[in-house]
Amino acid sequence: QLQLVESGGGLVQPGGSLRLSCAASGFSLGYYEIGWFRQAPGKEREGVSCISRSGGSTNYVDSVKGRFTITRDNAKNTVYLQVNSLKPEDTAVYYCAARYRSQDMCVMGGFFGSWGQGTQVTVSS
Repeated sequence: QLQLVESGGGLVQPGGSLRLSCAASGFSLGYYEIGWFRQAPGKEREGVSCISRSGGSTNYVDSVKGRFTITRDNAKNTVYLQVNSLKPEDTAVYYCAARYRSQDMCVMGGFFGSWGQGTQVTVSS
């Protein structure tokens, strides 16, 4: 059974940083495109970033470009989201999700079949 577990969230001051992790079990992450999403209270879930199977292709939503970096370590079955220069508007529950894709590419949006339970990121002074 595919399982994803996020960790690394917390309370951080504006301008601070966190490293979110998405650990997979029950399958080899290397076959899957991974996306990070977030949902703030009262708002729709939005795609934040994605990374291809090899890590060679990444994409970001405009609001996080230059501040967030997605990477993966397939040997550790883990994907990371480094979040820097955090702003209060980054406050949300962050989720990772997996989608099988035969090509080594990633596309923001579309259907992801497997989701983690989320990790809370709160940016506040």
